[in-house]
Amino acid sequence: MTKCVMLWVGAGDIGMAIARRTGTGMKIIIGDKILEKAKRTAGLMQGAGFDAVPMEMDLASRASIQEYISVGRAYGNISVLINAAGVSPSQAPIKTILNVDLYGTAVLLEEVGKVIADGGVGVTISSQSGHRLSALSPEEDELLACTPAEDLLTLDMLHPSRIRDTLHAYQLAKRCNVKRVMAESVRWGMRGARINSISPGIIVTPLAQDEFNGPRGDFYKNMFAKCPAGRPGTADEIAHVAELLLSEKGAFITGADFLIDGGATASYFYGPLKPR
Repeated sequence: MTKCVMLWVGAGDIGMAIARRTGTGMKIIIGDKILEKAKRTAGLMQGAGFDAVPMEMDLASRASIQEYISVGRAYGNISVLINAAGVSPSQAPIKTILNVDLYGTAVLLEEVGKVIADGGVGVTISSQSGHRLSALSPEEDELLACTPAEDLLTLDMLHPSRIRDTLHAYQLAKRCNVKRVMAESVRWGMRGARINSISPGIIVTPLAQDEFNGPRGDFYKNMFAKCPAGRPGTADEIAHVAELLLSEKGAFITGADFLIDGGATASYFYGPLKPR
């Protein structure tokens, strides 16, 4: 018997929180570059009653993405995409951030968009960092949104000589994620499907712990201390919004980005976090 299939990329806490809310009755294909991590996560999901299968998948490789999608299609129609994969500025060099967070996400949205079922829906996790990048020109935004994925990393604006550091690379990648979602929503819409993005602020996950203990740790701790919420967020708070976007209650929402950061970006522009 075929099932509706959920493709879940990035076997971390945010993806799990979303999948637990929305994956009941589905075949869930958990893809992660670290197979052991995917297996551990699949075991947790199976123990909670979900039908989950782990798979090694490299988001920086089109061939790996295509193989991953092919495995999912063998079980049934691809109905849901959760893209929660990525690396942070403290975890990887500039080249890896661009290959995974920027190029990889663009390829994933493109490839899933070719096969997503009528009525299908996806959500990709971006970041508040994309919202704090200085405004780009309309032409630059369109390049990030519409350049064929295989040509993205050849753009002059993404040349290593123009990227200051890993944080700048991450901000560009996350701005690109939001713009790609907007452009892909048009293509997905032709198949009767929807795609949106969520831009979380500081969420307590292992990735965030790397940031807290990294070179910008004090910056991030100061950020959540001085944001209106006065605290970091939780994976479940991101999943609350994802659940809406992936459900029929979100049927009129596509091509949109949802900033969920406890007001940190507002404080960055108009409050005590504003750069002096």
